[in-house]
Amino acid sequence: MASTPVPSTTSTSPIANLTSITRLTGSRLNLTASSNLFLNKIGRSRRSYKRISIKSVIRDPEVKVSVPDDVNAGVKNALDSSTHDSSTIASSIKYHAEFTPSFSPERFELPKAYFATAKSVRDALIINWNATYDYYDKTNMKQAYYLSMEFLQGRALLNAIGNLELTGQYAEALMELGHNLENVARQESDAALGNGGLGRLASCFLDSLATLNYPAWGYGLRYRYGLFQQNITKDGQEEVAESWLEMGNPWEIVRHDVSYPVKFYGKVVLGSDGKKHWIGGENIKAVAYDVPIPGYKTKTTINLRLWSTKIPSKDFDLQAFNAGQHSKASEAHVNAEKICYILYPGDDSLEGKTLRLKQQYTLCSASLQDIIARFERRSGNLVSWEEFPSKVAVQMNDTHPTLCIPELMRILIDVKGLSWKEAWNITQRTVAYTNHTVLPEALEKWSLDLMHKLLPRHVEIIEMIDEELMDNIISEYGTEDLVLLDQKLREMKILDNIEFPERVVQLFKDASTAKSKPKLLIKSLDPSEGVVDGEIISGEIESDKVEQEEEKLDPGEPTFLQSDPNLPKVVRMANLCVVGGHAVNGVAEIHSEIVKEDVFNNFYKLWPQKFQNKTNGVTPRRWIRFCNPDLSKIITKWIGTEDWVLNTDKLAELKKFADNKDLQEEWRAAKTRNKMKVVSLIKEKTGYIVSPDAMFDVQIKRIHEYKRQLLNILGIVYRYKKMKEMTAEERAISYVPRVCIFGGKAFATYVQAKRIVKFITDVGATINHDPEIGDLLKVVFVPDYNVSIAEMLIPASELSQHISTAGMEASGTSNMKFAMNGCVLIGTLDGANVEIREEVGEENFFLFGACAHEITGLRKERAEGKFVPDRRFEEIKQYVRSGVFGTYNYDELMGSLEGNEGFGRADYFLVGKDFPSYIECQEEVDKAYRNQKLWTRMSILNTAGSSKFSSDRTIHEYAKDIWNIEPLVLP
Repeated sequence: MASTPVPSTTSTSPIANLTSITRLTGSRLNLTASSNLFLNKIGRSRRSYKRISIKSVIRDPEVKVSVPDDVNAGVKNALDSSTHDSSTIASSIKYHAEFTPSFSPERFELPKAYFATAKSVRDALIINWNATYDYYDKTNMKQAYYLSMEFLQGRALLNAIGNLELTGQYAEALMELGHNLENVARQESDAALGNGGLGRLASCFLDSLATLNYPAWGYGLRYRYGLFQQNITKDGQEEVAESWLEMGNPWEIVRHDVSYPVKFYGKVVLGSDGKKHWIGGENIKAVAYDVPIPGYKTKTTINLRLWSTKIPSKDFDLQAFNAGQHSKASEAHVNAEKICYILYPGDDSLEGKTLRLKQQYTLCSASLQDIIARFERRSGNLVSWEEFPSKVAVQMNDTHPTLCIPELMRILIDVKGLSWKEAWNITQRTVAYTNHTVLPEALEKWSLDLMHKLLPRHVEIIEMIDEELMDNIISEYGTEDLVLLDQKLREMKILDNIEFPERVVQLFKDASTAKSKPKLLIKSLDPSEGVVDGEIISGEIESDKVEQEEEKLDPGEPTFLQSDPNLPKVVRMANLCVVGGHAVNGVAEIHSEIVKEDVFNNFYKLWPQKFQNKTNGVTPRRWIRFCNPDLSKIITKWIGTEDWVLNTDKLAELKKFADNKDLQEEWRAAKTRNKMKVVSLIKEKTGYIVSPDAMFDVQIKRIHEYKRQLLNILGIVYRYKKMKEMTAEERAISYVPRVCIFGGKAFATYVQAKRIVKFITDVGATINHDPEIGDLLKVVFVPDYNVSIAEMLIPASELSQHISTAGMEASGTSNMKFAMNGCVLIGTLDGANVEIREEVGEENFFLFGACAHEITGLRKERAEGKFVPDRRFEEIKQYVRSGVFGTYNYDELMGSLEGNEGFGRADYFLVGKDFPSYIECQEEVDKAYRNQKLWTRMSILNTAGSSKFSSDRTIHEYAKDIWNIEPLVLP
């Protein structure tokens, strides 16, 4: 909550109070009447006060607060943007520079200007923020809660003032104070709360939820050091800790009164009350830090609540410290605080795995305790747990928040006293799961031993859920075909490779016995003795000739329900998500089909009603309106309205102007201005000088083998090699000048991805210094790729590469951002590429490569030794190995593309298979780019066809089909 300024008890001159700032700005700033009024109000010794009641968002009691009449009047008018003229804003910025300082008073330089400006904006947001949640509390509408390990927010300043429609006023105010808005905004560090598309999607969703007035919150963790800051050296990628919180975060508000206990380890005991109690162990506290998320052209301002972990000061071992045992003294504090040190700590060690699991449980436990506390508070004295799913929707963004399921069960059963049946019914109706991957390693599997040690009560609950699942499977498939039933149980169980419950084992024994039938066995019947002329001599067979035996199993039949002692016992988190939630969605049409037909096919057959598609989207506010103002003005001019920012369907109206000469000229001019900004960025970040006249060819995303940055750079090497074989005249005729731009982080322990980064930078160092090639080809790796860099690169890009192995990219969201900004895509039929190509037109998308349904067969072909690589591909690998790009040994990297089997070999991601198609497609790109009229038309039609990919559309679908929530517009 915003604190109320304490009235001054000593009469002080307002000019004296502000001498430091006015000394610096007085020569170029005339104080206006309104700003003088603002300053005089600060300096008054007597003020008129009025008692008002504020109901806490966190606690039930009403708190009486003394608020000055002038502040009360300001609150009353705060939602009226007309009160935010540039002079008033300038006064607010000066106030924060002086009275909520983070810097010394002598200077008013850019960092100080940024913090003061951000706090000024936050003041406006707090009014809307509090009003939003006061209204939500009063109406007690159903609310959605989005749990994600990542929220890749980017910078907040320009987005916030843009959504508040105050960009012009803040620009004028800062100009009065001697600063430029863009320069001030650049002082902000990107919030280091995510890495890739998962976090960027979550942030887009929050923007859309607020803009569309849906009651919702986001929950995440407040990582002190982020993932890492990426430096590029001669040895490749180097990781250092992020410094985004070093000077504080002006957007967040710590809620010291909102904290929850989180427990690890300990044991489970049965109490005298007949309930299970989880006791002992390690206890920490999760403290809430809130960040406001404003909607566009609406009062609605929702909340992103981030948890930070700590323990009380009394747990610092002062005796040990004074005895010189400093590490021991602070051990408990470090163990608590390190949970929120970094995103995705390395998990090669047991300690790393433990820390990751602690992170996931902290997010789930603290968030659910908070959600339940809010539900109880809003329910008053009439708490009905049956109504919980009608008031609460919990969305798990990927498998990281899976522990929400057993944690909600634990709280409902152990703390609230519900029965298993009641708790399970509530949990399944409350929770839903978004799947983001088909990669096996990303479908998390946790060691059962580790989880049992860290979360013993949760393992008990998971075991009971697993038994209930087995009952469902047995009921569905019956015991007629035991081989099939055994297969389904093994594939679908949550707990993998553990002993089956005795009752299930007995069921199989009973079914096997029931199938055994007695049969007559004639031991000896000599035809010469027993048959004469075809007739049996004796009408009876003596009893000693016959015996009954049980039918024996064929030695080739499988042994049922046996675990493998050589394999680990694991908890399959994705299976738990499917079982425990009422909805499972993929994030693109092709991905959702793969989820149903492959990843979760058994579950789809069991519960087809659970499975949905929700194609991803991105917010058009940040990703066109604010990051590409030149293009936005052109769109608004030609469409005739700015309504497209809220209704992207209107972008389709650009199609009728796609061949208009005037629009095309304006479109190209805007692209050139954006390219000039990137020329400066590249020089600043890498030292390379590139030509704005070249095509800007961009691939910016997390470095991973399936995303195939390796295919891109090998294509560039092929291009370079062919150029070197030509005369200067031949090169100019054959190739369009290109600046090939890469960006993205390789996970710190992902060795192959880091080799790819090293390879890209080595290729760039060679090509960029080759005088024969000059501006015809440049290769640039922009270090420390983040949202702010993307906001510059995407508007300037002309070709963007989305070239993952078909069937392996769930959706992608950067492809949507590029298309929205008039960039032409080259890619495979993977993820959202399929739908983008349908929407923008096949002729406006460069397609190559194998299709998803072919991949399994192609890998089988490779394993059987039948694949014959293209001559050009072999040629390029040899060229790389020749040392032309330096002394680094690339045998491991090139070796991954060779052989027919083995870990890290056999070209699992089909780079070699798609290479010929890729380079031929790039030739088509060059051909099209030479015709700038054609290329500009393609660019316009990409923007015009991108309307489907707004996160507003996606959120409407989640709200209607999964969460069952309605918009709630503030009065």
